Amino acid sequence: MIELQSITKRYDGANVVADLSLSVAEGELLVLLGGSGSGKTTTLKMINRLIEPSSGIIRVDGEDVAGIARPKLRRRIGYVFQKVGLFPHLTIAENIAVTPSLLGWDKARIRRRVEELLNLVELDPTSGARFPGQLSGGQEQRVGVARALAAEPKVMLLDEPFGALDPLTRDRLQQSFLAIRKRLGLTAIFVTHDMVEALLLGDRIGVMHQGRLAQLGSPRDLLQRPADDYVRRLTETASRQADLVEKLKHGGGA
Repeated sequence: MIELQSITKRYDGANVVADLSLSVAEGELLVLLGGSGSGKTTTLKMINRLIEPSSGIIRVDGEDVAGIARPKLRRRIGYVFQKVGLFPHLTIAENIAVTPSLLGWDKARIRRRVEELLNLVELDPTSGARFPGQLSGGQEQRVGVARALAAEPKVMLLDEPFGALDPLTRDRLQQSFLAIRKRLGLTAIFVTHDMVEALLLGDRIGVMHQGRLAQLGSPRDLLQRPADDYVRRLTETASRQADLVEKLKHGGGA
């Protein structure tokens, strides 16, 4: 469904992403994990041509994205990011309806789709008449997911969508997103710097470090067979935190 073949992105002669190759199967959720400057967000943005690669080929559903007009490509791919970017002067319903309107859907079809999506992301249908400034951060992020799904894309890209939320809201949205993805059969790439989030969400995890793919595998693969010291440190941090929580739960100390 998504294929990256020898992708490189250079700025001022320096590689931000270097010779990256990976594929995402239909219906799979791949997490790209790494710290700041690892190249994960740049990789995501190259898929829908917000950034153009310096070299390499990207295919979505078998088609080279370089041959697809940017607006057309972006209407086929749902995109969710941390700052949401809702239009403050539009109602929630109007925000969700932006892409279907651009695609020329009739008003009745758009209205049905908005109602369907509000239910899907577990928002009260009456919230469609409200404005973004009247919503909580978690509600805004649900609207962001609904907007990304509005034109019924097969593919979703998510750039640290829950990173700015409090732990309880973040957990609820993670579980809600997993349920939505499975229900719709979406193919998705999810960017995060949080190892625990990656382990909980990903069918596979691609660990990026200094623009390169350090390891690609299932959560179990990474935990049991880290490819290098960087991956090992990431997994050990998550394991140590989990062990500490268990000790505290059973009356132990740090």
